[in-house]
Parts: sequence; C-alpha cells; structure tokens
Amino acid sequence: MQNEQTVSRTDTSARIRLIAGVGMLTAAAAVLQYLEFPIPIMPPFIKLDFSDLPALLGAYAYGPVAGILIEFLKNLIHCAVSQSATIGELSNFILGAVFTCTAGLIYRHNKTKKAALLGGLAGALAMGLISIPSNYWIVYPFYYNFMPEETVLAAYQKILPSMKSIFQSLLVFNLPFTVVKGLLSVAVSMLIYKPLSPILKGLHRNQK
Repeated sequence: MQNEQTVSRTDTSARIRLIAGVGMLTAAAAVLQYLEFPIPIMPPFIKLDFSDLPALLGAYAYGPVAGILIEFLKNLIHCAVSQSATIGELSNFILGAVFTCTAGLIYRHNKTKKAALLGGLAGALAMGLISIPSNYWIVYPFYYNFMPEETVLAAYQKILPSMKSIFQSLLVFNLPFTVVKGLLSVAVSMLIYKPLSPILKGLHRNQK
C-alpha cells in the first residue's frame, strides 16, 4: 500500500513538472515568435525567429509529443494577433511539428549529446523538405488572394533575377533558409540544454 502511494505521488509530481515545463517553454516560444526580423537575402515577407528553440528543448526533455504541443500552443497564442488569417500560424505549426517530432523521436531512443545533435540535424532537414509542399500548396495559394503570384515571384527576382517560377524560388530560397533556421535552433540547444535539463526535468544535476 505504501509503495502504491509512493508511486502515485511520483507520477503526480512528474505530471506537474511536465505541465509546468511545457507551460514555461510555450510562454518562451510565444515571446520569441514576436521577435522576428527580416533577412537581407530573403524577400521581405519572410522573417527569421527562434520560436522553435523552446519546442526543441521540450522535445528533448519530455519527448516528441511535448515538442508538438508547444508548437501548437505558441501558434494558437499567436493567432490572436495574426495578420495572415492564421495561415501563417498553420504553416509554422506544420514545419515546427516536423522539426521537433523528428528530433525528439531520435533523441528518445538514445539520450546522448550525439543523438540530440543527429536528431536536430535530421529535424532541420525534414523541416526544410516539408517547407516546399507546405508553401507551394497551402501558404502561397492563400496569399495569392491578396498578393498576385507575379508580385510574389518578383520579390524573389529582385534578389536573384534568374528565378523563373515560385517552385524554383522555394527550392533556392526557402529550402536552405528553413534548414538554416532549424540548424540555428539546434546549435543554441546544444549549448543550453544540458544546464537547463535539471530545471526542465526537476532533477538534481548529478542525476540523468
């Protein structure tokens, strides 16, 4: 009976830590999503932010489902001030979910720094690849209702005149941009995850 009570208290404590950790990381992700800035080598409607970083940390600490949940909640919060009729948030969620889920799945099976790095690299690549169909079939067709396709293409051609189509532009610009965006989050996570891990998991530093 005492053992059952001890297990129950342990499970309750773990759930509380999980909820608190996901909540804290969601808040951080929501704030970072507002701190976006343009990149000179990209069209002005494409901006960089680091809101995937907290979700990646959550995927490492609590598993891939937590990473997806953080991505969902941060975009749900951002919908309140969306200027894209939530289509931008939908795209951000799709890409972020692919990124954090891939990284979290790989890390879950082998919780080492090498696996975390490998998972992050795989997640960034997967996110970049998914960005092509996501933008081509979902995001850009919606934006064409407000900005003609020719205008969008012209924004790419202003940077690189040889661009002949939106699909080519997505391959040349969006794919590497999205991969690099993921890699930046991975690089920062490699620096801060170990010191943050005891806080996120509610463990002492001498424990795993």
